[in-house]
Parts: sequence; C-alpha cells; structure tokens
Amino acid sequence: MASVDVDIGRRMEAEREENCSAKATKQGEGLRQYYMQHIHDFQLQVRHKTHNLNRLEAQRNELNSKVRMLKEELQLLQEPGSYVGEVVKVMGKSKVLVKVHPEGKYVVDIDKIIDITKITPSTRVALRNDSYVLHLILPSKVDPLVNLMKVEKVPDSTYDMIGGLDQQIKEIKEVIELPIKHPELFESLGIAQPKGVLLYGPPGTGKTLLARAVAHHTDCTFIRVSGSELVQKYIGEGSRMVRELFVMAREHAPSIIFMDEIDSIGSARMESGSGNGDSEVQRTMLELLNQLDGFEASNKIKASFDGYKPH
Repeated sequence: MASVDVDIGRRMEAEREENCSAKATKQGEGLRQYYMQHIHDFQLQVRHKTHNLNRLEAQRNELNSKVRMLKEELQLLQEPGSYVGEVVKVMGKSKVLVKVHPEGKYVVDIDKIIDITKITPSTRVALRNDSYVLHLILPSKVDPLVNLMKVEKVPDSTYDMIGGLDQQIKEIKEVIELPIKHPELFESLGIAQPKGVLLYGPPGTGKTLLARAVAHHTDCTFIRVSGSELVQKYIGEGSRMVRELFVMAREHAPSIIFMDEIDSIGSARMESGSGNGDSEVQRTMLELLNQLDGFEASNKIKASFDGYKPH
C-alpha cells in the first residue's frame, strides 16, 4: 500500500509540474506577443517621425536657400549704385575709354572677371561708384516697340513666286544678296558695298514680296518697320527709335531692314522755321541717313525702302 501511495503522489506531482510548465509557457507566449506588438508600434512611430524629420529638413533647406537669396539681394541693394557708360574705344588689354553722361569721358580699368573680347564700341557698361572700374557689361537699351519690329520667323517667300519683275529681281540680288553672301568680291574689286534699295510703285506691285524673298534667300534677320511708326509726337523720339532700330540690327547682323511707307518721313527738306511738324520728320530722316552712311555704318546691314513715289 505504501508503494502505491508513493506512485500516486509522484504522478500527481508530475502532473502538477506539467500544468505549471504549460501555464508558464502560455504566459511567456502572451508576454512575447505583447512585447512584439509594442516593438512593431514603436517601429511605426520611428518611421513616421523619420519621415517628418526628412520633410522638416527639406523645408529647412528651402527656407535657408530663400534666406541666402534675400541676404544677397539685400546686400546688392545696400551697395552703392554704379555709373552707366558707353564704351568709346578699347585701349590696350586692361583699359577702355568710356563716355559717362553728363560727366564726360574717362579712361577706366577693367575688372579681372570681364572678358575684354566682349567689349566693343557702343557697348553699355557699369562702372563702380568709388573706383570707376568697369565691372559689368550691360545689355543694349532697346525700346520694346523696336523689339517687336523684328520678325522671328524667316519669310517663306521665294523669287519663283514673283512674276513680271525679272529685271528688278536681278538688280536687288546684286545690291543686297550678293554683298551679304560674297563680300570678298567687293573687297577684291575695291568698291564700296551698296547700302540698300528703294522700291517704289503703286500698291500691289510686289514690293513687300520682293523684300520677303530677299530675306528668305539670304537667311538674314528680317526687321520690318512702317515709316509712320517713326513719326512721333515728341521731339527726338523718332530719331531715338531709328538709333535703337539700328542697334538691334547690328546685334542680329547680318540683317535687312524693310521700311514700308517711307514717304511718311521722306518728304522734301524745308526751312527749319516753317512752323509745321515737318522739322521733326526731317530730323528722323537725317538720323536714318546718318545710320546708313555715317561713322558707324555697317556693311552687314542692308535697307530696303518701300514707297509710292521715286522722290
């Protein structure tokens, strides 16, 4: 009996140990799942906060960039202004003669960052306020209305579209097309190139079509302007527009200036005290002649005038 009781006690003790072990295992599995869930939640929070951190760093970099730009702009605004001048002549490798209005002409030094090969007569430049050193090359000052006169698209007209003007086509080729394509022929012969042509005749006889065909075959910048646009209300405005027109033509050379309705400014000369508005028209015409055949005349600019009368 005693041995049976011992076996039963041992069996009960073993079962009790097994139950305790199973319970402990079950509790351990529950704790593991609990902590794994917490770890997963914390990992999600870390990823979310990392994403927010990257976003905030990007915003910080963008704001820092804006702050730097504003500081640079503020520094430029606080700097003393520069004098605006016009180059008269390049003198050597480090000096130029500049005309500053209304003070006069100065021989100034060139900053090291400036490429002297880009400095030509009539170039607008900026001079430092204190040392008069040339430190910036400015773009040409051209009226927006003058910029609109430039035809962006090359005309698609050809000589084959023009009928009955064979002699005129031959002459206009010799006067405009040949000097642009083969200037060496005129240099070898020692003769001056023609400046342009005057096309006259009734409306609808092909004057504008001829000019468009020349621009197409020469592959030049085509600038179209009406003579009536140069007749301005205020004194000197028409002459200024003519000067800026030729400045733009030089920048985009070789170029052809087609001036329609030349009769509006090409009237006969009168006495200056006539009392009407012809004096301003005459100033505009004189400026046009000066640009064509003056001191700054260019062989890469050809003019084609369109009028109804030959005089």
